[in-house]
Amino acid sequence: MKEYKPRIADIILEEKLQAMGAVLIEGPKYCGKTTLGIQHAESVLFMSDPDTKDQNLALAQTNISRLLQGDTPRLIDEWQIVPQFWDAVRNEVDHRGEDAQFILTGSSVPPNTDRIYHTGTGRMAWLKLRTMSLWESGDSSGDISLAGLFKSDTLIDGQNDIGLDRLAFLACRGGWPKAVLSKRHGAALTQAEEYFEAVVRFDISRADGVGRDEEIARRLMRSYARNQGSQATAGTILEDIQASGGAPINENTVYSYIKALKKIFVIEDSAAWNPNLRSKTAIRTSDTRYFADPSIATAALGLGPEDLINDMKTFGFVFETLCIRDLRVYAEAIKGTVYHYRDKNNLECDAVIHLRNGKYGLVEIKIGGHDLIEEGAATLTGLSRKIDTSKMNPPSFLMVLTGVGDYAYKRPQDGVLVVPIGCLKN
Repeated sequence: MKEYKPRIADIILEEKLQAMGAVLIEGPKYCGKTTLGIQHAESVLFMSDPDTKDQNLALAQTNISRLLQGDTPRLIDEWQIVPQFWDAVRNEVDHRGEDAQFILTGSSVPPNTDRIYHTGTGRMAWLKLRTMSLWESGDSSGDISLAGLFKSDTLIDGQNDIGLDRLAFLACRGGWPKAVLSKRHGAALTQAEEYFEAVVRFDISRADGVGRDEEIARRLMRSYARNQGSQATAGTILEDIQASGGAPINENTVYSYIKALKKIFVIEDSAAWNPNLRSKTAIRTSDTRYFADPSIATAALGLGPEDLINDMKTFGFVFETLCIRDLRVYAEAIKGTVYHYRDKNNLECDAVIHLRNGKYGLVEIKIGGHDLIEEGAATLTGLSRKIDTSKMNPPSFLMVLTGVGDYAYKRPQDGVLVVPIGCLKN
């Protein structure tokens, strides 16, 4: 049995268990939800276990409270198979009046989500588990702490050991725990490829019980991969899909497939950031398209590490998805959210990390090189000058997040931080 590798989410889960009666862990398949839950549970119910599934389903209809009995915290894995668990757990938490009673894990959102989830207020906490960041997989030195940058950006010192070839492999491998633990590169890359196959063949239809066409799912995910990091509309994605041939579809079909992919956590778009600005500037409010992990994009496009090296434009988009994933993992650990900014003049900031206390940092993502770093720094300083600091805090830091580069440093001419992703941690 392979040794468990602690994750940032372990600390978050423990904190939530100490404050709430139950915690729901959500996220894509194979990202480690069950393993995480097991580390903190004293008893486990596996709802998808084929040896016991039928009897558990029958019992859930007649005496669901029996399934809740066991040492606490009790893990109920793939709870969404029986959505009634939500009310049953909520009622049991009310009855017991104690924290840390249940951990629920699921790879999809059940039907009637709003109706079910609103009843959990005050009793349930949510934890979104993502694939592993580079710090968690051991690929980042962790010399630069995101939390530390919000306290002071005066002195930064970090070394990056990830070269371009390694970065391409990490993007294609993704943060899937089994791939991270694999000793062989080929086997590690296969994880993402098989995940993609499972999504288009089965999971996209199981998301809500609606049968969907495998080929349309493939074409849509390829289009999404080509449009990652953009605010592409459903109409734009439809045009891209139709250009690749195949049976005709309409925008409603595109919306349906995208919604299903979100329900199984394959897609995680980035919401728009709306700051107070010195002058009236129309801010684009469309979400920015991202997959939950960069390897989903490379698998959808059929690309490997060498392909990325030979197509730096595509590599740049995939790298941006990798950085957004890592920033989300790190930001959640410090109670932050990652947004995207773009205005009518196309001034764009790839990531805005906004904390609950009102502090925020502006981040431009560039794979590396002098010209791209200069471009990123100009964007950051341009946006920071637009912000009305009489109505909101000035940014805690301006950072160009790079893929390659030996060291992290602060530019003396404008104070912009240049930080390789291989130096960063929460």
